[in-house]
Amino acid sequence: MSLSIQYIDTPVGRMKAGATDEGICLFDFEYRRMLDAIMKRITKGLGADTITEAPHPHIDTLRQQVGEYFTGLRQKFDVPLHLLGTDFQKKVWQGLLQIPYGETRSYEQQSAFLGDPKAIRAVAGANGENGIAIIIPCHRVIGKNGSLTGYGGGLHRKKWLLEHEWKHSGRSAQASLF
Repeated sequence: MSLSIQYIDTPVGRMKAGATDEGICLFDFEYRRMLDAIMKRITKGLGADTITEAPHPHIDTLRQQVGEYFTGLRQKFDVPLHLLGTDFQKKVWQGLLQIPYGETRSYEQQSAFLGDPKAIRAVAGANGENGIAIIIPCHRVIGKNGSLTGYGGGLHRKKWLLEHEWKHSGRSAQASLF
């Protein structure tokens, strides 16, 4: 299976995008500390025999939809995704897709939503392994007390993304939580 890689410049930094014929399997910050480990998981999961920087229609769609997101025109992505991880990680990532634009959940709320209120640390760990930032909105998960906690792209980006979504969803008053 082949993996196409391209870079996309965004208002929150340059991001590395990866796609297979099934969908987007990577969209993460170029300088994220865990990016190498995430890339290894993806290439192993794919059994990728070819990695190219060739154009790919899924990345073209991603580029368009991300542009719309950053201008405030898009609140939900419909680009196909190719999730590569354990069954638990995929369950957590699917759960993240259920958090509405402009809203947040605590790790505890997300654990309860997934059916195991005591799995807070495991859910947080799977959030950290998410390699499809923004599209799978792990930035929408915050601390129980409303504080910003852990984000692979850095807390300044998490804050920016949340404020951006609140502004475009009419929920800007929530930005004062942190």
